[in-house]
Amino acid sequence: MADLEQPRLKVGFIPIIDCAPVVLAEELGAFERQGLEVEIRREVSWANVRDKLALGVLDASHILAPLPLAITLGVDSVTVPLVNVMTLEVNGNALTLSQALWREMEEAAPDLVASGHAPLVARALAAVVRKRAAAGAPQVVLASVFPYSPQNYMVRLWLSSGGLDPDRDVRLTVVPPPHTVAHLSGGVVDGYCVGEPWNQRSVVLGIGRVALTGPDIWKGMPEKVLGTTEAWAGKNPETLKALIKALLEASQWLDEPGNRAEAARLLASPRYLNTPAEVISRTLDLPDFHVFHRNHANFPWRSHADWFLKQMVRWGQASPSIDIEATSDRVYRTDLFRAAAREMGVACPEVDRLPPGGHGEPLVPAFEPMNHEFPASLRLGD
Repeated sequence: MADLEQPRLKVGFIPIIDCAPVVLAEELGAFERQGLEVEIRREVSWANVRDKLALGVLDASHILAPLPLAITLGVDSVTVPLVNVMTLEVNGNALTLSQALWREMEEAAPDLVASGHAPLVARALAAVVRKRAAAGAPQVVLASVFPYSPQNYMVRLWLSSGGLDPDRDVRLTVVPPPHTVAHLSGGVVDGYCVGEPWNQRSVVLGIGRVALTGPDIWKGMPEKVLGTTEAWAGKNPETLKALIKALLEASQWLDEPGNRAEAARLLASPRYLNTPAEVISRTLDLPDFHVFHRNHANFPWRSHADWFLKQMVRWGQASPSIDIEATSDRVYRTDLFRAAAREMGVACPEVDRLPPGGHGEPLVPAFEPMNHEFPASLRLGD
């Protein structure tokens, strides 16, 4: 084992199922096997994670896949170069709507709702939006967990597939994941997009309906990554390598179907998700819904970063003049991941990018001002 520059670490996480590699690396002793003494810290919001990484209160954290890009570019309120050294999970999100909004959609467009097809259900929501506007009623309010998040882009793509302008026809807001259920129950929002188990929690309580899941938009969308500052990564290469290796061990364990029940039991602890294990299992046991390791799930594809940056430009969060490839190359550190994976005997792709559409992601059109009638190239099916 190489000498570690900083064996004692503070690693953050938000209570969502995709924090599982961080939690299980602790519970399985993977950190200890790599010579690390890790204090894992439960955080209350992605803004907290962002600020604590920037200030050095956290050495590394479970973080939204697009957020290191936004913080490095300075388009968020904090500007500190961050790096993503591995993906922690793909898939795992869903959009939950209140029972009241669902009933409005059934009344306005019963055939579209009954189809179960994501773009058609979005058109049912569009019918409600038009009906509310005609009556002078309040707009539909939908929450995601952060402006620079897969959830925000997932909601926007879904809304636009139904002919809605996400920035005009509905009101989009931000709610931290642990607070989503309470906001829906209290009528503060009409729906939210978040990682599990917070969608299943509303379903079990009878207050929400899942309208679509992440795979309805992009099967294989990267959700959370391991982020740290560029400066910390540069000063602690052996420590970072050990951290990646511990998380790789936990990710491999999590993808064994026989381990999912134990994972649900451990994640249910008040220290972590503070949610009944049965609720966690409802989603954790779904085939291919939570992918932690297989099919190169941990590889920090730079083409994933390219896609997120194009979304930021598309929705007016970043300037069209940004150098997308250079930013992706700086932030998504395939070199650091490969070095750790090699020592673990984990195979990596030979390239850093696939061509647009190579991951099955929705294609992003050439950049132009947002029009109310959304370009057909971004519609989610027929």
